[in-house]
Amino acid sequence: MRRMNQHLRAIASAVRCWFDSGAVDREPRSGNAAQIDWLRVVPFILMHLACLAVFWVGWSPTAIWVAVALYFVRMFAITGFYHRYFSHKAFKAGRGAQLAFAVLGASAVQRGPLWWAAHHRHHHVHSDGPDDAHSPRQRGFFRSHVGWFLTRENHRTREELVPDLARYPELRFLDRHDQLVPALLAISLFATGSLLEAYAPHLGVTGWQLLIWGFVISTVALYHATFTVNSLAHRFGRRRYATRDESRNNLWLALLTLGEGWHNNHHHFPGSARQGFFWWEVDFTYYFLRALSWIGVVHDLRPVPARMRDARRLDRLAPGYDAGAGS
Repeated sequence: MRRMNQHLRAIASAVRCWFDSGAVDREPRSGNAAQIDWLRVVPFILMHLACLAVFWVGWSPTAIWVAVALYFVRMFAITGFYHRYFSHKAFKAGRGAQLAFAVLGASAVQRGPLWWAAHHRHHHVHSDGPDDAHSPRQRGFFRSHVGWFLTRENHRTREELVPDLARYPELRFLDRHDQLVPALLAISLFATGSLLEAYAPHLGVTGWQLLIWGFVISTVALYHATFTVNSLAHRFGRRRYATRDESRNNLWLALLTLGEGWHNNHHHFPGSARQGFFWWEVDFTYYFLRALSWIGVVHDLRPVPARMRDARRLDRLAPGYDAGAGS
């Protein structure tokens, strides 16, 4: 009976964390915090399994276009705001724009803005070192790609690393209730699909179809495209700069992630709003940020100083230079 009660408490604690990420600080601690917490990550697993429902709901051009649009819009919210704005302060935005894009970023189902930024700042301090939670050099592909954030030790939001963001109550609310926005998006897609089924049957769309394509498939694709920056961008590509980590520039990942694939550039100078340092390095996130700056939504986009762009180039350093000694 005692063991059964312990299991029931563990299940209740995991379920509570599905809806309130702040509950992690109140749950009892036991076991190895570095192991995957399978109870807590059930929703993540179910999201992947739900992709199989495509064989039941079928497809339509409208559903596919919605999935593609939501992939790119939410990818921009992650790359432009969760990453370049919240994590690195590469440009400035008003409080309204900050909240709007935080909500849009939260719809990508990659936790809240404080959690995301805190872990990313920690990554830059310890990149590819023993304390880097998602270094492929230290922990292998699976751990760097998905395993790291499925563990108990990385579930908590490290607010001490983001005091500049934690002072906003609306961001703390989004961070604590990080499933709220995705749930509203899923409900909206199902409702829209049902309305189209009733009033525009020629489109061949249903509520379930728009939910599976627009939310489930689009989100899972977004997951793994984003995760490649942690795993593949530290393994495959070219190194222009002598950084302390294994970051690399990769054109294909840059196209997939709207510019995040210029990862060696980014680790060389993280504070830039532009990660494609040269004109031929396609960086759609930067182009979109420039467009937003023209209409006043964002401002003060930090450029790459010429001295930094040309510093510690591996193609210009003397033979025998120790890249590990750089910053």
